[in-house]
Amino acid sequence: MFGSLYSKLLSAKKNYDKKRAFKQATVIFVLGGPGVGKGTQCARLVQEYGFIHLSAGDLLRQEQSRPGSPFYELISTFIAEGKIVPMEVTVALLENAILEHIQKANKEDKTKNEQETTKPEGTHSYIHSVFPRSHKKKVYFLVDGFPRQMDQAVRFEQEVTPCQFILYLEGPEDVMLERLLKRGETSGRADDNLESIKKRFTTFKETSYPVIEVYAKQGKVQTVSCVDGPDVVFENVKRVFNGQLFSGIEERREE
Repeated sequence: MFGSLYSKLLSAKKNYDKKRAFKQATVIFVLGGPGVGKGTQCARLVQEYGFIHLSAGDLLRQEQSRPGSPFYELISTFIAEGKIVPMEVTVALLENAILEHIQKANKEDKTKNEQETTKPEGTHSYIHSVFPRSHKKKVYFLVDGFPRQMDQAVRFEQEVTPCQFILYLEGPEDVMLERLLKRGETSGRADDNLESIKKRFTTFKETSYPVIEVYAKQGKVQTVSCVDGPDVVFENVKRVFNGQLFSGIEERREE
């Protein structure tokens, strides 16, 4: 009896700690059809702003290759057929990854704060004087290639946190197909072949694009064309992020 009660208390504390941690997360979904350059733009955003990039596809492939994974066959089959992996698996992997990064950030923040308190007056770091505490404690996540259908979005926002906005990278299918076939020559990915690519395009149009339409009605979609080269696209992406997340901070920095 007491053992059962203790387990329930531990479970309740774990859920409370998770909910409190997830309040620190600012999540931006990065969506677009196959080959639009989501990974490329996310990598540059990480370099520019220090965001954390989580690729739903990479997390699934890592789980697929993990020795003893109970999801090996399921993930392998769904990826090879260009289908969407069940949301319970994908959301759980994202949830765990976000929680791990927040815990790591909090530990680093605690260490920095302890170091700051030991400094002589007037020598504290610039970030302490310019950036508000609310921004320092926030951990920014780029979730790439997710949600791929609306039930995933609903589940994620219930279990973790609502997204701040969606960055939608838009491009014509023929251009994306050419990019993917070229990438397939060296990527080694099982889904970078013509048959799988066509299935992925169909899946995106039928299940993922409707997610973008729903969020667009909420005013939460920022669209950037990916037809130009990566440098031009990134300049447009930066304008979106500066406007959506950092306009207030930039003004304070200039004062």
